[in-house]
Amino acid sequence: MSEARQRSEGGCRLESATRRGFLASVSVLALDAAAGALATPALAQPESERPQEGDLLVALDSEKPLPLKPGDIPTGGPPVLAWPMEPAGKLVRNGSRLNKVLLLRLDPATLVGITQERAADGVVAYSAICPHAGCEVSVWVAEQKVFECSCHYSHYDPREGAAVIDGPAPRALAALPLKVADGKLVVAKPFTARVGIVPT
Repeated sequence: MSEARQRSEGGCRLESATRRGFLASVSVLALDAAAGALATPALAQPESERPQEGDLLVALDSEKPLPLKPGDIPTGGPPVLAWPMEPAGKLVRNGSRLNKVLLLRLDPATLVGITQERAADGVVAYSAICPHAGCEVSVWVAEQKVFECSCHYSHYDPREGAAVIDGPAPRALAALPLKVADGKLVVAKPFTARVGIVPT
């Protein structure tokens, strides 16, 4: 074999080995970066965080975020749509539609089981997002006093933890336990279940 050919083949082998080494190094760096990205949780924006204990509730359509009182919710319906609001900075958590809350005031004597414990002065709170397909629960059927999802007609009983009465919804609406503090409706605990669709 000629010396020139040996040098040429050696150069190819060296170039090939160098390329493999470079690609291997790049792959390792990429994997390290990906692992680092996975290890660092994405920081949620405060206005998109789910309701926190101590949050106040403000009407969805209000120009000024004034905290709601039990008396602001009509007895027997219709429900009032609300956002949670962080009280110290008056930050309204309206950055995610999953934070929409249905507020309904009922006769406390008609509330069943744990629903009584989660209510404040007869006011119950539930997620406004249907767990079937993620539509908004936007209809109040006054005669039966039930919530209805207008997409696929699931019905929920607000007196019994927003349990599914009929329709394709796989589970109840997530409840938001309330209390009254200084005459205002306050979130007592976070949502009792995941809001909206549960991934399979």
